[in-house]
Amino acid sequence: MTSRTPVLTLRGVQKSFGPIQVLHGMDLDIHAGEVVALLGENGAGKSTVSNIISGTIRPSGGDMTWLGAAYAPADPRSAMDAGVAMIHQELKLLPDLSLAENIFLSRYLMKGGRIDRRGMEERARAGMQRLGLDMSPSRLVRGLSTGNQQLVEIAKALTLNARLLIFDEPTAALGGEETQLLFRQIERLKAEGVGIIYISHRLEEIRQIADRIVVMRDGAKVKEFDSADVPVRSIVEAMVGRSLERMFPAIPAPGEETVLEVKALTGGAFRDVNFAVKAGEIFGIAGLMGAGRTELVRAMTGADPILSGEVRLEGRAITPRNPQEAIRAGMVLVPEDRKLQGLVLDHSIAENIAYANLDAVSRQGWISGGRVARFADDFIARFGVKGRGRQNAGELSGGNQQKVVLAKWLARQPRVVVLDEPTRGIDVGARSSIYDTIMELARSGVAVIVVSSDLEEVLGVSNRVMVMAKGRQAGILDRDAANDVSVMELATS
Repeated sequence: MTSRTPVLTLRGVQKSFGPIQVLHGMDLDIHAGEVVALLGENGAGKSTVSNIISGTIRPSGGDMTWLGAAYAPADPRSAMDAGVAMIHQELKLLPDLSLAENIFLSRYLMKGGRIDRRGMEERARAGMQRLGLDMSPSRLVRGLSTGNQQLVEIAKALTLNARLLIFDEPTAALGGEETQLLFRQIERLKAEGVGIIYISHRLEEIRQIADRIVVMRDGAKVKEFDSADVPVRSIVEAMVGRSLERMFPAIPAPGEETVLEVKALTGGAFRDVNFAVKAGEIFGIAGLMGAGRTELVRAMTGADPILSGEVRLEGRAITPRNPQEAIRAGMVLVPEDRKLQGLVLDHSIAENIAYANLDAVSRQGWISGGRVARFADDFIARFGVKGRGRQNAGELSGGNQQKVVLAKWLARQPRVVVLDEPTRGIDVGARSSIYDTIMELARSGVAVIVVSSDLEEVLGVSNRVMVMAKGRQAGILDRDAANDVSVMELATS
């Protein structure tokens, strides 16, 4: 095989789920020692392609080759045995097992009829050292940073002598330093001839890490760039199929009525926080990791305990002791982890929407399946969810899952909506749809709170920005005064 012979080829690969075709004739080549960025809106087909390559699902048609031979993995183990491994966005390590045990999980080395722990630790150490990860393979995963857990997942693939790695949103939960560490390891893997498919919604990363860019839309490849040195606007326009004039919509002016007041609020990770939000205002909360942002909004909405202070809604003290009290008062939280806290993944879209609105879909204590379906279908259409009511929420893309979470709460017509990391792990096209929803809420008079670790996002959607630092309120900036410098000065104060 020459250096320009692909290690992996896809030709006309298709996938249908029942009558719905989600992948249309996909062609793709991956060469040894290159990083190919696979981009597209949520629901574009990126995960379907990745799952077919890694053996999680089988294609409905088309052909694949791997190292010059026909390739059709029956399951992920078959793909891994062939040298193809996928590192998922949601890390799957078991915290109370050692690094070596996690790396060899389900394929423990045996010697004389017993588990060969020494052999596993030696091979695990070699795989980790290859990635610059200097720690004992006998230590437990518990307490390991997210970035190092990501490297352990990669080491797991390398012990199989993987020749192709698929990264699915690898930096979604990583900080800047951990991201750069990951990039350095990817460069090392490239130099060793490992091919890499890199899926990310963070387009600013692509220029740093990718050699080529493949863009998907509606289940098909629509554009391929031979270099990553491409204007972000060109990539986004290929993803969404239209010209983009601006990323963030125009922000409406808030009204005069104060809807929410937080007074001297103190919880386990924050203290003495004070602010007010008016009707139709979008109030951003920014700060570094560990500043207390998520803990603050969880306490406000009854998910975490409040130690002291007061929450007032439309002039009435509510200070919720649990989420149910906040919801009844008219305040809802869209949590940062939609998979664990926002949805029941193995239940249908319709059921997930209904769970937050049982009073609307029941009559005299009885719930009608037809009423649930009609109620859900209305909000599925209203929010542009790409899925059917009877489809399980776990089958949806991240962006469509987030739309379902929004739909179930906004169906209650709340007075205050709190969004914690509303676009984490979501591509630029789906982000635009969520930003439009935020603006519609504000225009209708709802008070909106947006917590985001993406500084560009929190600046782009907010009328005012409160900055948190080390569990304290560092300051509140009007839109005209809020910028990268002023926010970071407060965040590091």
